[in-house]
Amino acid sequence: RDNQQADIKHLSGWKQWKRASSKSLKKILSEVKELSSYLEPWRHDIHSIEEKFGTGIQSYFSFLRFLVLLNFIIFILMFSFVTVPIIISNYGMFNSSFAEISPKNIEPHCTVYEPNDNKGLVYFYAYLKDLFSGTGFLEVTSLFYGYYTTDAVSISIPRYNLPLAYLLVTFAYLALSLLWIIKRSVEGFKQNFVHDEDPFQSYCNKVFAGWEFCITDPNAARLKHRSLLSDLQVNLEEERLRRKRGDRTMKEKLRIYSLRIFINIIVIAVLSGCFYSIYRATVFSQENSSVSMRHDIRTDSANILVQYLPSVVITLASFIATQIFSFLITFEDYSPVFEIRLTLMRCVFVRLANIVVLLFSLWNQISYCDTDKCKACGYNYKLYPCWETDVGQEMYKLMIFDFFIILAVTLFVDFPRKFLVTHCSCKPVQWCGLQEFAISDNVLEIIYGQTICWIGTFFSPLLPAIATIKYSIIFYIKKISLIHTCKPAARPIRASSANFFFLVVLLIGLVLAFVSLGISIAYISSSKACGPFRTFNTSWAVVPDTILRFPVGLQKVLYGIASEAFAVPFFMVICLFMFYFIALAGAHKQVVEQLREQL
Repeated sequence: RDNQQADIKHLSGWKQWKRASSKSLKKILSEVKELSSYLEPWRHDIHSIEEKFGTGIQSYFSFLRFLVLLNFIIFILMFSFVTVPIIISNYGMFNSSFAEISPKNIEPHCTVYEPNDNKGLVYFYAYLKDLFSGTGFLEVTSLFYGYYTTDAVSISIPRYNLPLAYLLVTFAYLALSLLWIIKRSVEGFKQNFVHDEDPFQSYCNKVFAGWEFCITDPNAARLKHRSLLSDLQVNLEEERLRRKRGDRTMKEKLRIYSLRIFINIIVIAVLSGCFYSIYRATVFSQENSSVSMRHDIRTDSANILVQYLPSVVITLASFIATQIFSFLITFEDYSPVFEIRLTLMRCVFVRLANIVVLLFSLWNQISYCDTDKCKACGYNYKLYPCWETDVGQEMYKLMIFDFFIILAVTLFVDFPRKFLVTHCSCKPVQWCGLQEFAISDNVLEIIYGQTICWIGTFFSPLLPAIATIKYSIIFYIKKISLIHTCKPAARPIRASSANFFFLVVLLIGLVLAFVSLGISIAYISSSKACGPFRTFNTSWAVVPDTILRFPVGLQKVLYGIASEAFAVPFFMVICLFMFYFIALAGAHKQVVEQLREQL
């Protein structure tokens, strides 16, 4: 320190100020980072879960917290740039006004949209039905796409292009989700890379260099003890399975591979049955609920059941398939981590493919036209005068139903099982025992719900707010269920590998949302009776329309960027950068291997 102080005296005033500023900035950033860690929601809860149940289960709750924060930010984006301008203009605040431009060259029958908002004397039951199905009074609120039938908002003098803002915010929340997931995935990948080192070296690191000597709090010390113990258990379990695989004879290998092939054939058969049942349920629901809503004013419980039929079938199909996959995986003799990954991938494929089948069925119904009047609109205007709101209602129902299923399973399955195991000495009950916290099933639930939120936000802008509340409640439900009804896992898993894989699967859900919204925005004709895009053939058409209003020079630049003349050289430069980083990674890998040999 004295030497540094002596060196500083010989520096110029500018360099001294620069060094002092750099030190002050580092100190401020460090303090802000430390303060922000205390502001993390459920910080103490997650630490206590890690202490009692290990880092694998703790990773699930950290993942759930990440989705709560992500959905809250998406809600802030949609609310600030889409909902607030509409509310301001509707109430004339800040000298604001709004303009509705009638679609040109469109047949009058395409512009008819009369939502049933339950005017007059209404039974309380009707309000409950509307609350659960998104119809009636909810259909005409800012929750759904049809509410945003405004082309431009003027606040004082500037003109706010609502259709363009709606589309750009959709791209923004998808891009934000992508970047945030990639950032967290990279962190998990780094930890995975460290844990893939030589097992003996990993063991030595934990025994001789695993303790954190800055710990002075007894609770923190106990938590560190538990964490190290859990890590050593994982290492020993992985080593045992590695030796078991190495000792297999040719006959045992042939038997296990034949069994895996047979089990995968059963998995494909189960998936095919799920997809077909969801397709039939969606077609039946759309045809019958539409007829019921148009011709029967008094709705009943049968109509609710018809509307919720796709949600019920998706949930039942996912539950049955998950149970079958969890049973079959026990015969395939994989490691605990790979067992979770494979089960999760199969179940995710079921759930996400179920959403694809549902959307495909809806798009098929929306695009089906058999008359000239229908073809003039570009979509089935009779069944779907505002098809975006109908899709939003389906996503809303899936979100609500998914929450009630999670709540019902906890209250009517988990707690009764705990009560029976504790107070009943019957052999069948004791054989079942307390349940383990199934990480793959629980992660699947929230990834499924998050995919619904990403897809549904375009059709229901306030859906992220519902998702934020839903996941916050689920956090406490799962925490209570874990502490009071579950036992620690018999086969522990590593948190770093679990975190990384959860994010990879979530990325698959985001890609599905990208593709689904891309088709809806670019290829399906937008509703001519509602929404901000009713004056355009598709939602994407607002982009070229906006570009045409730019100065000629800027238009040429943008068209040049979009042309092949720019795309081909840009692709080549990207390839060169990619090859450079691949070569750099190879060099780093060699250095890492040399350093390990020296260690």
